[in-house]
Amino acid sequence: MSTPAMPRPSRDEHAVLDQRRFHRRPERAARRRDHRRLRRSEARAGAARDRRGRVGAESHGLRRRHSDLGVGTGGTRFARFPGPGEPRNVFEKIDDCAVIQQLARATPTISPHIPWDKVDDYAALREKAATHGLAFDAVNSNTFQDQPGQELSYKFGSLSHTDARVRAQAIAHNIECIEIGRKLGSKALTVWIADGSNFAGQSNLTKALDRYIDAMREIVAALPADWRVFLEHKLYEPAFYSTVISDWGTSFAVAQELGPKAHCLVDLGHHAPNVNIEQVVARLVRFGKLAGFHFNDSKYGDDDLDSGSVEPFRLFLVFNELIDAERRKAKGFAPAYMIDQSHNVTDPIESLMQSAIELQRAYAQALIVDRAALEAAQEANDALGAHLELKRAFTTDVSPLLAIARLRAGGAIAPIAAYRASGYRAQKARERPAIAGTSAGIV
Repeated sequence: MSTPAMPRPSRDEHAVLDQRRFHRRPERAARRRDHRRLRRSEARAGAARDRRGRVGAESHGLRRRHSDLGVGTGGTRFARFPGPGEPRNVFEKIDDCAVIQQLARATPTISPHIPWDKVDDYAALREKAATHGLAFDAVNSNTFQDQPGQELSYKFGSLSHTDARVRAQAIAHNIECIEIGRKLGSKALTVWIADGSNFAGQSNLTKALDRYIDAMREIVAALPADWRVFLEHKLYEPAFYSTVISDWGTSFAVAQELGPKAHCLVDLGHHAPNVNIEQVVARLVRFGKLAGFHFNDSKYGDDDLDSGSVEPFRLFLVFNELIDAERRKAKGFAPAYMIDQSHNVTDPIESLMQSAIELQRAYAQALIVDRAALEAAQEANDALGAHLELKRAFTTDVSPLLAIARLRAGGAIAPIAAYRASGYRAQKARERPAIAGTSAGIV
């Protein structure tokens, strides 16, 4: 079997790293080996040759945004251990995001958090991103912690607080986020609140939800005509007895009341253990209320581990529902994708690149599911046959296909190896001296 000519990497005018070293002869030989391996794998899986090109192109078409806070070292409520060369401000975060996009070719937009990423000149911030070929997506508000100089505390809630003055402060902050987003070219606002209670009887569960809905109505009224608001639910933490927006059902009910601009965001770690997340996705698609995702992975709770590191099959099943909705042309289907993780023991840039690859892997595998065969098995009530159709796609190795897609887009065959070879982290460690030692907190 002959080996097709390998594509040349495209030139990137926004490049941060010199990639010439990544395309030398050993790498070309490795690419040829990968391509031969892909051909053998697809032959075993019975994939048609024309499908291979289509899947490669479509999987590369999946675009995610990443939270710019993700390029800094994460932590837990117990401690945070800063890493070398951490970005000290949003402009340095953009530099790191540009490296991720340059090598992995999957994350062209950034989702800023306010007030962490507030600046005096948003035109300059937008221009900085544009020089790296990046843009801004949904803006995230923050009423889950008090900020320096804040007049009223969110200790006992924000948008659902018993004190109307606190609610007004939280509403004003969200409206400010909308104005900032307009300056950055965003089209959506993500709202997650930590409001809840830690003791039975502490809060009137119905009144708290009513206050939240009333506050959100004011925020929705301030949205530009072409904007959406993403409601993010979470089962618990920091509240451990009750949380105001605790599950997808509550989020969906509120989105229904708020109208067509309100949609439900799914964070893969914000559910009860063993919840069928792919079914949640299917339900929200069915009712036209799926906003999109905060991708991460978990073992126990809201662990914010790297996507695909613990439950890759679950991730594939989520994308299986998304491809099904895409193929059916489900009404209002336009999900936003964001990587939202906490990198406690890894280099954040490496984790974000690997997570982007895992998401594209799941997407590509979902693309090669034989939809006709799957539907036939389902209609015939062939339980095992239907399951095996999914497993055939899930066990197909699409790694070489994704590598070729990255190369054709100007990225790296092996993004993490290329990043390590570049010496970027060591360079930034010299340029960005640490500004704080070990501390508690998650950001």
